[in-house]
Amino acid sequence: MSEETGGEAPPFALKRLGVVMEPQPGDPNEAWGVLNPAAARGPDGELYLFPRLVAEGNYSRIGIARVVFDPAGIPATVERLGLALEPQEPYELNAQTGGGVEDPRVTLIQPLHLYVMAYTALGPAGPRVALATSLDLFHWTRLGPLRFAPEGRRDLNAYANKDAAFFPDVVADPHGHPALAVLHRPSLRVPTGPDVVGRADVPGRAGRESIWLSYVSLEPARRSPTALTETYGHRVLATPQQPWEALKIGGGPPPLRTPLGWLVIYHGVCGRYPTRTLVRPALSYSAGVLVLDGDDVLTTRYRSPQPILAPELEEERFGIVPNCVFPTGLDPQARSAVDVYYGMADARIGVARLALPSTLPPPPPRRPGLPDDGSLAPVPEAR
Repeated sequence: MSEETGGEAPPFALKRLGVVMEPQPGDPNEAWGVLNPAAARGPDGELYLFPRLVAEGNYSRIGIARVVFDPAGIPATVERLGLALEPQEPYELNAQTGGGVEDPRVTLIQPLHLYVMAYTALGPAGPRVALATSLDLFHWTRLGPLRFAPEGRRDLNAYANKDAAFFPDVVADPHGHPALAVLHRPSLRVPTGPDVVGRADVPGRAGRESIWLSYVSLEPARRSPTALTETYGHRVLATPQQPWEALKIGGGPPPLRTPLGWLVIYHGVCGRYPTRTLVRPALSYSAGVLVLDGDDVLTTRYRSPQPILAPELEEERFGIVPNCVFPTGLDPQARSAVDVYYGMADARIGVARLALPSTLPPPPPRRPGLPDDGSLAPVPEAR
């Protein structure tokens, strides 16, 4: 855990609780790791994880496991309960790895009384966001890939996309209408800066992969869950700002409503991509916090300047993807704490307890010379 600049204690304090799941010896479905789980409380009150189970050759399935707590209420281990999804639809299959269903996030969408899983389908066109729904967390119905209404000069359907998660309740869309909302991270690079919200039609210049927000019409979704796949009103929500997230950022677990606003834990990546001379990438994945306004999700009330979680433990520094912490699941413990479930170097699953402050610190002063409209100079391509 990193501290804020100036020596003051960070407003979001995180304490690791340990490893909660690791590959089962002799199980070929887990030969390349268990990682990046969704987390959700079932109708029975139990906490269930939906880990990505990776077989040899990077063939991924989504499992289901019940979390077992120790007498002190600390997550200790899991009871495996089988598979929730495995690749079978054309948009989940490909000729290179065979296919994959990866990195799920599960949201109980309150106005629909429905669990919605957003996951990455590794199909013939590359990774795309797909959806499935359930009433009980055990029986899932696929809805198909997420679709984006054409807006401006960019067609988001043409880009690879990952890291999607729905808000659990109704929000206001840009026109003030009640809607559902989903975070996602298309491979489209956008200019960086703190004031790019709303710029879906971005200039064609160098930038970084960022967190986007799209909306789903509420009333059609009430009538039929299939309407959840139809999105509109695409906006850039957040772009990389700090050195620890210099290459790209993406969403983590589903947003959580708190007294502070919408809590969004996200991941940031820094380092170097592979080149002709650097065969293996030298990347580092860390986690930070966004707090969005409770009434206007396009307004950011707080953003952590330093990561709340960075790869420090041996299990986080060595694995299939070294130097990687990747949060994907949340379990609220009380009004002032939440358990964060995260992938550890793409090999294991860890859990940490995040303490929530009673108030947010004031926003930092604007850096000198930064234009008010967020239009920044081109960012060099990553090397």
